[in-house]
Amino acid sequence: MAVSLREYRAKIKSTQSMKKITRAMELIAASRIIKAQQQAAAATPYARELTRAVSAVATFSGVEHPLTTEKENPTKAAVLIISSDRGLAGAYSANVLKEAERLGEKLRAEGKEVDYYLTGRKAETYFTFRQRDFDASWTGFSDRPEYANAREIGDVLTRAFRADEDSADQDSTADQGQDDPAHAVDELHVVFTRFKSMLSQEPDVIRLLPLEVVEGTEAPEESELLPLYEFEPSSAEVLDALLPKYVNSRIYYCLLQAAASELAARQKAMKSATDNAQDLIEKYTRIANQARQAGITQEISEIVGGVEALSGSAGNE
Repeated sequence: MAVSLREYRAKIKSTQSMKKITRAMELIAASRIIKAQQQAAAATPYARELTRAVSAVATFSGVEHPLTTEKENPTKAAVLIISSDRGLAGAYSANVLKEAERLGEKLRAEGKEVDYYLTGRKAETYFTFRQRDFDASWTGFSDRPEYANAREIGDVLTRAFRADEDSADQDSTADQGQDDPAHAVDELHVVFTRFKSMLSQEPDVIRLLPLEVVEGTEAPEESELLPLYEFEPSSAEVLDALLPKYVNSRIYYCLLQAAASELAARQKAMKSATDNAQDLIEKYTRIANQARQAGITQEISEIVGGVEALSGSAGNE
């Protein structure tokens, strides 16, 4: 019985240590999520105004820009998956990856080849373990993204989308015996987790390119006067300058949403782990007390039995 008590006491001690760790992680996530929400809120006005500007230029310029023109018979799509670098966040990364798999199946059913671009070690590990190819990956900033990270990702994706524009310059190189340039992607999709509240985070998919204005736009009122635009030096050059910034700002917005969602999911998971640890401590304490009481009762019974045996032997003498 003493061995059993020692085992339960060791379990209680280890569970208490685990509870301290999960409680600390819960508090860290709770303190950082406020900053993540503030960053997402601060980035929203810029993204909204930039979206309005790009929409206006694309609508009133009359220029067919590669980033705004729907391609005929698209055959290749790129998917950017935004996951986390660390675990202990419940099903956060798993839900994003499931949504990405559904999107990939849908695109392949439409006859499109899918290229994957990954952010976060969880997505990278997921593809590496299954020996699946991906074109590029970025890690180390899932819960603290910066605009520089979004710009780096956006530059790579924009180049992949506009690869056909550079193919003419590379034809001479290909004629000299080198490989032909890769075909550009026709669509660009982003899979991320949208932060709705501390208790609700949902995986979402947006099509980033060709330009599809999804967020930050409101239908003008009937009494609202629409502005007239003049483009200098030209509408095409204005689009060339604005569209990369638009892509980067959209990616940054998705990264901020994903960061807030990750921290909220981690706080929720760590709170659940802390509560479960407390339940285990109470359970082990109760079992240990029952075992201790049973041991005391057995010892008392043995003592009483020994006294009665001694009294009986003394009477017989």
